[in-house]
Formats: sequence, C-alpha cells, structure tokens
Amino acid sequence: MSTVAIDAPVLHLRGITKRFGPLVANDAISIDITPGRIHCLLGENGAGKSTLMNVLFGLLEADEGEITLDDEPLRVHGPKEAMDAGIGMVHQHFMLIPVFTVAENMVLGAEPGQAGMLSMREARARVVELSERYRLDVDPDALVEDLPVGMQQRVEILKALAGGAQYLILDEPTAVLTPQEIDELMDVMRTLRDEGRAIVFITHKLREVKEVADDITVIRRGAVVGTAEPSAPESELASMMVGRDVSLKVDKLPAEPGEDRLVLRDLTVAAPSGAVAVDNLSLTVRGGEIVVIAGVQGNGQTELVEALLGTLPVTSGTATLDGVDIAHATPAETIRAGLGYVPEDRRRDGFVGQFSVAQNLVLNNLGEFSANGNLQLGRIAKNAVERIEEFDIRTGSHTQPLTSLSGGNQQKVVLARELSRDLNLLVANQPTRGVDVGAIEFLHKRIVAERDAGTAVLIVSTELEEVSSLADSIAVMYRGGIVGIVPPDTPREVLGLMMAGISYEDAIAGGSDE
Repeated sequence: MSTVAIDAPVLHLRGITKRFGPLVANDAISIDITPGRIHCLLGENGAGKSTLMNVLFGLLEADEGEITLDDEPLRVHGPKEAMDAGIGMVHQHFMLIPVFTVAENMVLGAEPGQAGMLSMREARARVVELSERYRLDVDPDALVEDLPVGMQQRVEILKALAGGAQYLILDEPTAVLTPQEIDELMDVMRTLRDEGRAIVFITHKLREVKEVADDITVIRRGAVVGTAEPSAPESELASMMVGRDVSLKVDKLPAEPGEDRLVLRDLTVAAPSGAVAVDNLSLTVRGGEIVVIAGVQGNGQTELVEALLGTLPVTSGTATLDGVDIAHATPAETIRAGLGYVPEDRRRDGFVGQFSVAQNLVLNNLGEFSANGNLQLGRIAKNAVERIEEFDIRTGSHTQPLTSLSGGNQQKVVLARELSRDLNLLVANQPTRGVDVGAIEFLHKRIVAERDAGTAVLIVSTELEEVSSLADSIAVMYRGGIVGIVPPDTPREVLGLMMAGISYEDAIAGGSDE
C-alpha cells in the first residue's frame, strides 16, 4: 500500500497542570508527541491520562503550563481549534450519531460542498478513499446504529483522518474490541505512524503497549513517574504504574469442583428497552470452581447478572441456586439465598458514596447489626476495623465517606462486604475494572480463596488476560447466548473468534461459520 508522507512538527506539552477542586488530576506533566512515532500513555484508570489529552483536544483548559507546536504557543479553547491544528481524538465513548449514516457522521461539523450546500457524494467518496487507503472496509451508507462496536471505532478513526488529523489520540481504544479487532487496530496504528502521523495511545494494558509502542510515558496519580523502552519487562512497567512490585499471575491450584450450585436452563431476559438481551441461555457453575464469562461488552452479560440478582425480570427459563428458585426472586431474597454480588458499576450500584466505610460494609446485612430496630454502631465499627485489616483497605478511618477512597479501595470495600457473609454463589461483573494492578493482585487472591472454600464463582470480564488466568472454565457469550465452554488455556485467537459468534470447532479450524 502506498503511503502519504506527512511533514509535521513535534507537539510539546510543558508543565500541564489541571485541578478539579482539591484534586490535582495532572501535576506539571511534560511530554513530546513526535510525528512518525506511537507514544503510549500508560497508567491505571484515574491516573490522569485522559484528562491530559482532553486538555490537548480543548475539552478542558489547563490551570498551568503551555502547549507549543513548531515552537509557537498553541492555544486550544475547544475541539474545533484542536482539529484546525491537526489534532484528532477518538474517545473511549464514541461521539457518533446512531441514526446517521457513516458518511453523514463523517461530515458533521466539516460539511463539504459549496455555498452552504451539503455534498453527500463528496462525503461518500471520502469515506471510500480513506477506507481503501487504511484497509478499514467501512460502508459509507451504513447506519451507525447497525454497526458493531469495532466498526463504529473505525468510523471514529476515519472521521479524525478526514478532518486532517496529524496528531491522533486514541483513548483506551481496545476496551470494546475482540482480539482480532485489536490486532487490526494495531496494524492501522502502525500504518498511520509509517505515514508520519503522531499517535498517542492511552491504555493500561501492558501487552498492547509492548506490542505497538515506540515511546512509553508512565503516569501515576496525575504525575509522570518515568519513561520506559518497549523492551522493558511487563513486571517493570507494572511496578512503575503501581509504585511497588506486583505479581501479574494468578497463583492458584487446580479446582476441585463439587456439586452443581448455580443451574441456568433456557434463561431468557429482556433489557429495560424490551429487547431480548439473554436468549435461551443454559449454564452450570459448580461449587469450588470459577466460571468466567468472556465476550465483547454489550452481548447480554450485564443483563444476565442483574437477572441473577433480581433487578431484571426473567422472561422464561429457570435459574436455581442450590435447588432454590432465584429466577423470580427479589434482591433481598437472592441475598438470603447466599448470593454475593459485585456490580459492573460500583459507583452507581455498589455503594453509597456519602456513607462511611463502616456503613457501606454492612449495607446488605443490616439485620445482623441491629437490635430492636436500632443499629448497633459499636458492632458496625468493630466489623469495619476487622474488614479494613483483612482486606488491606487504605483509609484513614472507618468513618471516612467512601468517596474519599481510591477506586481500588472502593472496590475492596464492595468485595469485603460480599465476602464477609457465608456465600453459596459469588457473582462479580468486571471485578477489577478501574483498579490498579496491585489491587487486582489482591482481589484475584480473594476470589480464588472463595472458590477454594467451596463457593461457586461466576465472573464476567472483558479482559482476556484476566479471563484466562482466573478461570477454571470459560463460557464465551455472544448476542445473549453461550457460544461454547472452553478450558482456560484456549488460545487467545480462538477466544477472539468465538467472541465474534464463531463456534469452537470453526474457531479451532481458523475459519468461519459462513
């Protein structure tokens, strides 16, 4: 493929500081964004990576520092000024209009044509030209709402390129992609780099950094803690991210499964919109084993676990826990049946932020900490002190509001609350999302310990490394159903094909089910 060489100057960020009240999200950060190189900003969620790039793209204004381009100050007060300077950004949450076609989305804000007249023919031709150049295979007439998330991301990239982006920011671009789509995105990034464009790749995934980076800057708690070579071991990068040595492997013995505990048969669940989200799904989880549901987000995983908790109604089929019907139970009834639940969005569903750490640790078990209608505050405080020590929750006091804790420590509070009861089943949806690798190491150990105590464990995760290392068996979910159940050593490529709806047999053969 022929490429177009781009001669662009280095983009300098110097001393960028951004505060939100007392929180310093970016603390005097300085980096260079160089054409012809892929610059990875590596750090855990909440480290300040996206904030920094939102400053560069004009969505936020820095409190201190400057941006220079070609040794001249660059003042960006909004995305249009950023795009005029050749800066494009593909956001983690796509900015497309679902009911518009690809071509219509491409021209929003930069409509081609003359005398105010919109030329859709020109827009369609531009989509075709860029699609062919970068092998992105996007139909200009397709409605965005009909496209899978991987294709929508391609549209976002094409839109940035159509706007003349010479400096392209990709914010956590692999979060919603299958492994095959991730590999294709890496190829696109390399092609853009070889043209002479500058790529900023925001991520917290070590394998991807090592695969594609030319430059690595590690950010922790809003500050640059160092740079690294792509050849650096993953353990070294992880230590820089966290500030201490961590183990990246889940240390566990082989499972010793017992009797069936969670049994789902032909389960169908509708989403709040009324659309079928879980479609005739059957699955069994035995005591003493961890079953991990793998799949691209949005294939019914969230609706499945919410139905198990009792917050979404079951349309048809059965769900039993140790023989007890939970398909039509309320959340209070499922909790009494021994179900522990770690939600996907801890801020929305996992805790009450204004409540103290101690209060959040007993939220779903108040009956055990009350007498004659009154809460036993001494017992609640004693429980908090014990759980804080047991789960290594970093907090100044059990009386602090939970919102004052870091994301990883908030997640530890949620897990500590659930695991402090006698459980028959632990259901955890994205249990390590948004927490640092040190907290991940601890949370994985606790989940394995619960398995070893005989509890049935059902995990939902979109992180393939976590899926393979934590699972005793992997159930791959696609469009509301189980494509297949496979062992944890199943190759990444096979899992990726299954996540796209291809059967295990066809995935092993490397083909498709067409």
